[in-house]
Amino acid sequence: MNRLPKKLKSKLEKRQQDNTLRQLVLQNNLTDFSSNDYLGFAKSETIFNEVHNFLLGHHMIQNGATGSRLLSGNHSLYPIVESMLCEFHHSEAALIFNSGYDANLGFFSSVAQHGDVVLYDEFIHASIRDGIQLANAKAYKFKHNNLKNLQRRLERIREISKTDEIFVVTESVFSMDGDSPDLIALSKLCKKLKAFLIVDEAHAVGIFGEKGEGLIQKLGLEDLVFARIVTFGKALGSHGAAILGSSELTEFLINFSRSFIYTTALPPHSLATIVSAYTELPKTQNIGKLHQTVEYFKSEIHKYGIQNHFIDSNSAIQCCIVPGNDRVKSVAKMLQDHGFDVRPILSPTVPKGQERLRFCLHSYNLAKEISEVLQLLATFIK
Repeated sequence: MNRLPKKLKSKLEKRQQDNTLRQLVLQNNLTDFSSNDYLGFAKSETIFNEVHNFLLGHHMIQNGATGSRLLSGNHSLYPIVESMLCEFHHSEAALIFNSGYDANLGFFSSVAQHGDVVLYDEFIHASIRDGIQLANAKAYKFKHNNLKNLQRRLERIREISKTDEIFVVTESVFSMDGDSPDLIALSKLCKKLKAFLIVDEAHAVGIFGEKGEGLIQKLGLEDLVFARIVTFGKALGSHGAAILGSSELTEFLINFSRSFIYTTALPPHSLATIVSAYTELPKTQNIGKLHQTVEYFKSEIHKYGIQNHFIDSNSAIQCCIVPGNDRVKSVAKMLQDHGFDVRPILSPTVPKGQERLRFCLHSYNLAKEISEVLQLLATFIK
C-alpha cells in the first residue's frame, strides 16, 4: 500500500499552506554564504591528498568499519584520533560519535538520570532538545544568554533539593544567532552552585582560539566544564563529533549511550580526514582570514545602514531578521537570483516573527562579494 496515512498527509498539507515545506536542493555554483565550511577545508585538495597518504601509511585499505565499536568496528585509527583530540583540546578523554546529532542524543539521553534537572538555554540546538526529551530527568529552559534568569532557577532548585544533580547546557556559539554567552561568568556560576556545565562547541572549533581550539580553551575554562561537544562537519570540513570529558564519563557513555552502542562505527576514511584537518589547523592562515572577513562584513552592514536588522555576533554566523516566512523566502530568492547563496531560516526552526537570513562567512569570501550582497540586501529590505 503506497497511500500516505491521512494524518501524515494533513501535516504535509499544513506545511504547504504555511509556506514552510522543506525540500532537498542540490549544491549550486552560487557564491557561498550558506555552508558551514568556514575555513574551506571541505574542498581542500591538500587535506584530500593527506588523507590518502595517511591511510596508506597506516595500512588501512578498508572501506567500511564492519560493525559497531563494541563489536568489530573499533579499528586501529580510533585510539590514534581520540588521543590526538585529547592532546589538542586539553581533555582527559575523548569519545568519537558518528555525528553531532548522535553525540548530543546519546549524551543527554543517558547522562541525566531520574531526579536530576537539566537547565538549557531556550535557543539550544534541536539535537540537544531531542536528547533531553529521551532522558528521565526534569528539564527547564532559561532565557537566552541570561545569567540572572539562570541563577534564579539554579538557586530555586538548590533550595528544593541539595542532593539531585543539575546539568546546565549552552552553546559557545549559537547556530541560529551566531552569538555567545558569557562563558566565564557562566562557568563560575555553575561552580558556585554545584551544577555540571555542558557546552556544545560545534560552531566555535576551528574558528576561535590561536589554533582553532574553541572558545572554552581560548578562555582557559577546560577544568570548569563537565563535557564539551566538538563536531567535525563545520570548520573541520569532515564528519563526526566527539565528547570531551573525564575518563569516567567516557566509560559511562561506552556502556550506556545508545547512539554510540547501536550503530556502525565511522569508516577509516572519516577518521583519517579528521586527523588531516586537525593537522592543518595550526598551519593554516584561513582562521585569520575568516576573522578579517567577519570584521569587514560587520563594517559593511553599518555602511549600508542595515545594522539594526542584524543580531550582534562576532562569529562566522551573521543573521538578518526578516519577519515572516513568505517575506524572508522572497528576499532570499532575490539574492539567489543575483548569484548569492543565502538561505532563509523559517519558523518553526526559529520563533515566529524571528525569521531570518543566515549568512555563513568563510575565509574564501571576497570583499567584493560581501559588498555586493549587502548592497542588494539593503535595497530589498528597506
